[in-house]
Amino acid sequence: MNPYRGLPSCPLHHLDATNRSSNKKLRLAFTAVYFTRLLCSLRRKLVISKGEILRSLARSPSYIVLNVGEYYDDHQHQPKDVRDHDTPIFSINPNALTHIVREKDLEGLAQVGGVQGLTPALWTNEEAGVVGNPTLLAQRRDVFGVNKYHRPPKKGFMGFVIEAFKDTTIIILLLCAVLSLGFGIKQHGPKEGWCDGGSIIMAVFLVVVVSSISNFKQCRQFGRLSDQSGDIRVEVIRDGRRQHTSIFDVVVGDVVRLKIGDQIPADGLLVSGHSLKVDESSMTGESDHVEINDNTKPFLLSGTKVMDGYGTMLVTAVGMNTVWGEMMSSVSRDLDEETPLQGRLTKLTSYIGKVGLLVAALVLMVLLIRYFTGHINDESGTMKFIRGKTSSDQVINAVVNIVSAAVTIIVVAIPEGLPLAVTLTLAYSMKRMMADNAMVRKLSACETMGSATTICTDKTGTLTLNQMKVTEFWLGKDTVVGQTLPLDVAANVRELFQEGAGLNTTGSVCRLSPALEPEISGSPTEKAILSWAHLELGMDMDELKRTREILHVEAFNSEKKRSLVLVKRSTTSSRHVHWKGAAEMILAMCSKYHDRAGMLKLMDDEVKSQFMEIIQNMAAKSLRCIAFAHKQLTEETQEDKGNLLDENGLTLLGILGLKDPCRPGVQEAVESCRRAGVNVKMITGDNVYTAKAIAKECGILKAGKDTSDESVVEGIVFRNYSDEERMAKVDNIRVMARSSPFDKLLMVQCLKQKGHVVAVTGDGTNDAPALKEADIGLSMGIQGTEVAKESSDIVILDDNFASVVTVLRWGRCVYSNIQKFIQFQLTVNIAALIINFVAAVSSGDVPLTAVQLLWVNLIMDTLGALALATEEPTRDLMQNPPVGRTKALITKVMWRNLIAQALYQTTVLLTIQFKGRSIFGVDESIKNTIIFNCFVLCQVFNEFNARKLEKKNVFEGVLKNKLFMAIVGITVLLQMIMVEFLKRFANTERLNLAQWGVCIAIAALSWPIGWLVKCIPVERMQQLGVHRT
Repeated sequence: MNPYRGLPSCPLHHLDATNRSSNKKLRLAFTAVYFTRLLCSLRRKLVISKGEILRSLARSPSYIVLNVGEYYDDHQHQPKDVRDHDTPIFSINPNALTHIVREKDLEGLAQVGGVQGLTPALWTNEEAGVVGNPTLLAQRRDVFGVNKYHRPPKKGFMGFVIEAFKDTTIIILLLCAVLSLGFGIKQHGPKEGWCDGGSIIMAVFLVVVVSSISNFKQCRQFGRLSDQSGDIRVEVIRDGRRQHTSIFDVVVGDVVRLKIGDQIPADGLLVSGHSLKVDESSMTGESDHVEINDNTKPFLLSGTKVMDGYGTMLVTAVGMNTVWGEMMSSVSRDLDEETPLQGRLTKLTSYIGKVGLLVAALVLMVLLIRYFTGHINDESGTMKFIRGKTSSDQVINAVVNIVSAAVTIIVVAIPEGLPLAVTLTLAYSMKRMMADNAMVRKLSACETMGSATTICTDKTGTLTLNQMKVTEFWLGKDTVVGQTLPLDVAANVRELFQEGAGLNTTGSVCRLSPALEPEISGSPTEKAILSWAHLELGMDMDELKRTREILHVEAFNSEKKRSLVLVKRSTTSSRHVHWKGAAEMILAMCSKYHDRAGMLKLMDDEVKSQFMEIIQNMAAKSLRCIAFAHKQLTEETQEDKGNLLDENGLTLLGILGLKDPCRPGVQEAVESCRRAGVNVKMITGDNVYTAKAIAKECGILKAGKDTSDESVVEGIVFRNYSDEERMAKVDNIRVMARSSPFDKLLMVQCLKQKGHVVAVTGDGTNDAPALKEADIGLSMGIQGTEVAKESSDIVILDDNFASVVTVLRWGRCVYSNIQKFIQFQLTVNIAALIINFVAAVSSGDVPLTAVQLLWVNLIMDTLGALALATEEPTRDLMQNPPVGRTKALITKVMWRNLIAQALYQTTVLLTIQFKGRSIFGVDESIKNTIIFNCFVLCQVFNEFNARKLEKKNVFEGVLKNKLFMAIVGITVLLQMIMVEFLKRFANTERLNLAQWGVCIAIAALSWPIGWLVKCIPVERMQQLGVHRT
């Protein structure tokens, strides 16, 4: 049947135009033509004066009639080929339509004919939706807008540069450089005098630009990941079929299907629905859920969440035409959130900075004293300061150089690279985790996951494939197995089963053509039941809907674990209630049952026990047991509203057993967690027998070991424990069956009170409290509702438990990489501070100049962070127990390694400082160049040592990290350029091959020293600061 039959074939659109006068007349003509066609289509008799209509048309100087073809044929709402048709012109003003929904204007909605009046005006259909032709969809976007909101302008590259220049130490250093530049030019002329000050300025600019580029790129990456997290999949009806599309592709006129946990993708009106309740707190601030119906409250607002029930909506406004769009366009997600680890590193940076400031102050004081007392000589041995003879310009220039040297020490001493290292590590980890099917929504979750001690996981879809199939069917006390289809079932039972399976569902069966198999949509459980009913019971969904009227629906949720539908048969006007849900719960509500022959029999306690045994045997085979029950309402109960949905005295129709196989590799993933000291607990809504069977298959329960009463518990039992009992038993629980979302929340709270770091998986709307309460909330990307995703920290895109273990491994990798960089940077800091301080105090000169120290700072902060932050997870990470969140960042192992390297570097370089001229037979400038070259190369070699905190083989897997090798190569190349070609800029002299060989040999000794130091034992548990599970 044509969905547009009886409606005007030419709806016209009130177009906005630049020429107001002529278009106003044109719109009057359009309106007259449209209403003429509308009046002709009404099925009631109206007395209309033909002359008056003609006169109304004659008053307009011109009008246009467009021949618009019908979009659907007469068979099951199937679209015709629309390529040869004109595009529709919509007969509703977008602003007026937006106003009706935004202001919840029932009167305005009534004036346009309600939803039934809007569907033809928007060229859509309540059952078939819009035509999915790309050209027509593009035209809808042109008229009504796209479903995206304008974002606040992002911070540009220059913003990061300006922010970097606001650093106090950079400002002081630039000021000193400018003064040095001025005095140098005044004393020595522009050709020679620019070197000292100009070199510092260029070095500062280089450091600022490189760090700004790094921060800019990471900010852009976080922004892209944020955009991906907002790309929600929405189920729409187009061309008469259900299909999933991006929320950004939703258009006005779309018919969208809603279910529990969905985010409403746009403003719209309810077309049909049952028990639909919406959380509008994000828009109104009211925490109470709003009940939506098609009479008094049909309005649905973008950004709100479906908390109960299901239904379909007609989209009336998208993007910036919605309240949500306007609100979000002025709010940007905080991508600069500080993670707990970044907070701890900020404190560490502050502490080290204070130490550096103290050392710099001492160096400044010592150098000033030595200068003004005549203890500092120039290269020729002449005192730099002679009272009464040294000019004021020379004094000021010397003081500026001393201050700049002291400030440079502060720049090097403050480990500004630590926060950058965290940012780089998180950005790299987030990008790689995305490739490993984990989308991070909250940065802190990356690092917190590395400390997880317990994972509470769902069963369905996470440990199993979520590919349901009906493998057993029990009718009465007999299993029904048929070689021929449909199954040989009594006619009365078949009819009731078809009603219960086909109408008590949120799934759908769409047959595009009698020659094709139907398309079945819905959750995996619903699809399995509908497929079974269609194939084995011969169910005809179209016939069911045509001959039955649904009067009331109570949707399934994780608390009730059952659903019901009240239907009225059009042939007999009798009313029937159908129940579907957890087998033992439905069984408890039954007092009668149908046997194989379709006869109705009473169910006493003995028979119930027999049915329970059947359910337990099915569950022991890892089958999910779902029972169907029925009740026909009598005339008396039909009048009594309170008894309509009475849960007692039902008739059991039958029991289905659905098989959901375990995911490949899940047993290995569980065992990997066990070796890593992480407990895995399965929390499921299935009965205890199914839960035990699946837990054994997955390796969560060990056969013969973990089958005690303390290992497996039902949710209601756990809920009824006293607080003391729960705290005493929660560590031993491996499986919780028949659990509610409250039970999951209760377990998370108990585990956290006992000091565990808890990760929780969840997919349902009611899982939101547990996901928020957990240290790390992991929602499912495929089966997870939008409410669950919004409440989580990380979205597991493939719903696979192995991906949860991957997240755990990456979390540990983040923490490990940060520790590696801390060890590397503190080695440089300690060595640089000691060398310059000792040299300044003893000789009044600093061997490492401001430009050289800035270059070292660049190596450490940016290149070093990038090299060590991109180390990938290794198997060793999953061999160690979890690292406690509150334990020291710098462990005893790290102190051992960095003190040894810093001690070696300071010893060698100070020896060269005081004895280098005689040892190498060189002048002062070459000696200082050797010191600078040795110092930088030591850091390059020490980067390899930092790759492994404990293992002696620091080269393991190094060739796999191409970025690390590239950065090392670039650093060495740039160092060669600094020494050999940038003499005036870097204040260096060219070195011969022998001198280069000596520098490389001194730096290479870092490797054997690192190997020997790791032979010194450190008590393992104290060094790691681990949290015992």
